[in-house]
Amino acid sequence: MSQAQPCPLGDTCGESATSAPPGSARPSHAVAMPGYRLLDLMIASCGLALATPVLLLACALIRLESPGSPIFRQRRLGRHGRAFTVHKLRTMRVEADPRVHREYVEQLINGAETTHSDGARDLYKLVADDRVTRVGRFLRRTSLDELPQLLDVLRGPMSVVGPRPVIPYEAELYPAHYGRRFAVKPGLTGLWQVSGRSECTYREMVALDISWVERRSIRLYLAIVARTPWVLVRSRAAA
Repeated sequence: MSQAQPCPLGDTCGESATSAPPGSARPSHAVAMPGYRLLDLMIASCGLALATPVLLLACALIRLESPGSPIFRQRRLGRHGRAFTVHKLRTMRVEADPRVHREYVEQLINGAETTHSDGARDLYKLVADDRVTRVGRFLRRTSLDELPQLLDVLRGPMSVVGPRPVIPYEAELYPAHYGRRFAVKPGLTGLWQVSGRSECTYREMVALDISWVERRSIRLYLAIVARTPWVLVRSRAAA
């Protein structure tokens, strides 16, 4: 089993991932909840206002390259395992077979972790995926495909910072302690995104997500938000 990832924001990100029983929470977390929501609303509102021209251009390019809606909708699991619809810019052909991703994710969760090289790094993701369009590859490299999730933050099922929203078939394969991820809202960014992202194994990703559940604070929230643009620029340069 892989060791916990060193956290660029201090300490070992996964060190407390299983230290608290399911459902437990520090009293300070409950007190800070309105603060998290206020920050979510402020950041998502400003982000959406700035991103609107980019979204409109991306939607036009997606429609020009392939038929179908430029917005991709998918059921994900949020806080307490409640299902919600997540929105992304569509990066695949409409007729793309979802079984390809499902089979790869099942391998990752079951420990049969296979990396795929992007020419510079070995990544735990499908790199050479012929289902992805040319526009889609650019949107994925820059993470611009995630921008519509700012609306999901404003609607309430997502936060700016939190674990990656889980597809239901992933959760069906989870061991019991992975359920700690569902103690908080999923997020646009998080410890996993700023600590290696696809360079992490699935186990390391979950450990980072659970570490956020155990360590979350307004200070850590702001540190992750501040670090995210730099990580995106660095990842784009390495692509």
